[in-house]
Amino acid sequence: MNKRRLIKFAVSFTALFSLLTLGALAASQQNQGISITSNGVQFTSGSANTLQILFYITIIALAPSILIMMTSFTRIVIVLSFLRNALGLQQTPPNQVLVGIALFLTLFIMSPTIDTINKTAYQPLAAGTITTQQAYSKAMAPLRTFMFKQTEASSLNTFVSMAGMSKPKSLNDIPSRVLIPAFIISELKRAFMMGFIIYLPFLVIDLIVSSTLMSMGMIMLPPMMISLPLKLALFVLVDGWGLVVQSMVHSFN
Repeated sequence: MNKRRLIKFAVSFTALFSLLTLGALAASQQNQGISITSNGVQFTSGSANTLQILFYITIIALAPSILIMMTSFTRIVIVLSFLRNALGLQQTPPNQVLVGIALFLTLFIMSPTIDTINKTAYQPLAAGTITTQQAYSKAMAPLRTFMFKQTEASSLNTFVSMAGMSKPKSLNDIPSRVLIPAFIISELKRAFMMGFIIYLPFLVIDLIVSSTLMSMGMIMLPPMMISLPLKLALFVLVDGWGLVVQSMVHSFN
């Protein structure tokens, strides 16, 4: 990925965050006294009290976490954590590195969705051709499409049932408040399944090393001292990072 494309992804992701945050604010209150300016777009309304300002600040503080949960970030960071634990490495790679890898892989996977939001929602909003509410609806459409593709039917049916809704006739009848938790649960389920598969070969190595040491009477020698170098050597020889990343990217197809 060259520098220009990386900058484009960063700008598009920031624009998506700003657009969804401002859209949520505009949709939640229509006549409140707060003025927000973002990227040349100003949103102004009537008078606001201190509690309303604190409410807006809270939404803005939680918006990055909410947006991350609506992308591929959750599955990627969990799988990478499973991989580190399967190798027997406690803090290598460190958490900052894992989060950085997960973030850039998220940008790579979500780039078609981000480009669509940028063209259909953010650019028209910046040009003043559509309203904030229209931009918010247009921005949510590609995200909903992505989440529907990754959400299992069983999880979606569970949340539809818990919401007390009748059977929807189409996907458009399912509100985002039902889709988002179903998507998160599906992501957790897939991440744990991938983590289990990653654990298996390293677990076999641990069992073989432990059985060998016990048969040789070397009970006092920790099996981890022998199995860790073997697991690292195997992981490097089979190009483990490339296989894991390729599997995660293909899992979203």
